Amino acid sequence: MTRAFRPYFPWCAVLTGLALVPGIARAQGASYEQLQTFSSLLNQIRLSYVDSVTYAELVHAAIDGVLSSLDPHSRFVRRADAERELSYESGSLAGTGIQYDVVDDRIVVLAVHPAGPGARAGVSPGDRLLAIDDTSIAGLSLEEVTSRLIGDKGKKIHLLLSRGAALQPDSLKVTVKLDFISPLSVTTARMVDSMTGYVRLIGFHEKSGEEVERAIKDLKGKGAKRLLLDLRDNPGGALFAATDIAGLFLPKETLIFRTDSRRAAARGEVRTRNDGPFRDLPLILLINRGSASASEAVASSLQDHDRALILGRRSFGKALIQQAFPVPPQGDLVWLTIARIVTPSGRVIQRAYHGIKAEQYYSFAGRTGTEQDTLTVYHTDHGREVRGGGGIAPDFVLAPRAPPPLWWGVVADSSWYEAVADSVAGLLPKNMAQRLQWYDARAEWQSRLVAPLMERVRARLHITAPLDTMVALRIGEVLAWRAAEVRWGVDAADEFEVHIDPDIRGAMTYWTRLSELLSGPGR
Repeated sequence: MTRAFRPYFPWCAVLTGLALVPGIARAQGASYEQLQTFSSLLNQIRLSYVDSVTYAELVHAAIDGVLSSLDPHSRFVRRADAERELSYESGSLAGTGIQYDVVDDRIVVLAVHPAGPGARAGVSPGDRLLAIDDTSIAGLSLEEVTSRLIGDKGKKIHLLLSRGAALQPDSLKVTVKLDFISPLSVTTARMVDSMTGYVRLIGFHEKSGEEVERAIKDLKGKGAKRLLLDLRDNPGGALFAATDIAGLFLPKETLIFRTDSRRAAARGEVRTRNDGPFRDLPLILLINRGSASASEAVASSLQDHDRALILGRRSFGKALIQQAFPVPPQGDLVWLTIARIVTPSGRVIQRAYHGIKAEQYYSFAGRTGTEQDTLTVYHTDHGREVRGGGGIAPDFVLAPRAPPPLWWGVVADSSWYEAVADSVAGLLPKNMAQRLQWYDARAEWQSRLVAPLMERVRARLHITAPLDTMVALRIGEVLAWRAAEVRWGVDAADEFEVHIDPDIRGAMTYWTRLSELLSGPGR
């Protein structure tokens, strides 16, 4: 599940009092008049509005409105919800094992814990959440959704999901039985070739640094001389985990990021505490529009220090820090944005949010910021030019995969493609040589998988369904992946995905020039 951005420093709120100088007194008088206006409005609503409403309802709505006018990440949490969140984080409440975030105004599943309740119920990455227990989630915040997806172990929650192409989606209902979940950060760690290790990180949790370090050590034991770290679709999490992971690749006392704030107590620097065990390991990072917050803190630091080449597509653009403050007398909490992250070169990678609604803010993920945000040129340690605003621009852009055709949602939610893939899988030899040959048998995928599937699609949907080369290749990959899983098991399917992933394949072409590309101009 997503987590609010947590501060690294143990900052606390301190009220010091104000001297009643004339300027401040006038400001306090004006503020008092505004509060009187607000109080009068609340009273008039309570007395004259057509429906009965309480002061508590009105005040809570006003608080939500005030915070939404500040930024998209400040939020008010009622005491009951705060206690539920704390109980979940402490392990007292169970969850779904589903990781999600807002993508294009929808709650979208980014990853599913492979051994969790969501996976057992059939939830898949890319699914869009529509309703929980027959109640629409429209208008709910991420935190409100999270509150509805945690509870006592064994509790059953009914989810309505949308799957497939956004313009022609299919809906499905699943029942998830809540269970205790150990947060999972590393979902894949394997060799790409005899020299290249690959680690995929999907979240930043308490032990993420340990997970990544253990995975890399295991890969080095298998011969890895260089590392491809995948932060695509990683929405972030605990900021201290980002410092742990960045520290694995940097020397002692290296600046990871600064924090900028109006409050002196919230300004500071975060540096590595020790020499990273992999500080000399050649490194490439993958990012995309789903890489946010802690992911961007890691990527921007390694980019600014010329420690890693960043490939993929522009990241989300979220680099604000929230801190929880108690709101008496009920014990509610407000998570208030108190600082922004500044990269070692001085970049502010937070995307602009003033003057736009939260829905627009999230829909702009992966796009550049305003022109003034990106005009200023910053420089890495070796003098390479980088810019701020609207996330992190990769050093080299990799083209995304071809989007699925509009009718693919119907196929994906049917048994058609499984029937075609499974029938071919049963005819494939089980030996390792055939398994490896299958990974590159693109012509065979088209003739044995795509062609018979398209016959079914055209006959049963009564459409022409023309295919261009890229779409045909993508459909072939999906079918071939399914055949590999059926014939050779989950590990083979995982190996297959790493082998055919276009971003990974593209990244592999940069190793021979890595040192040159990171050395900077004139070096």
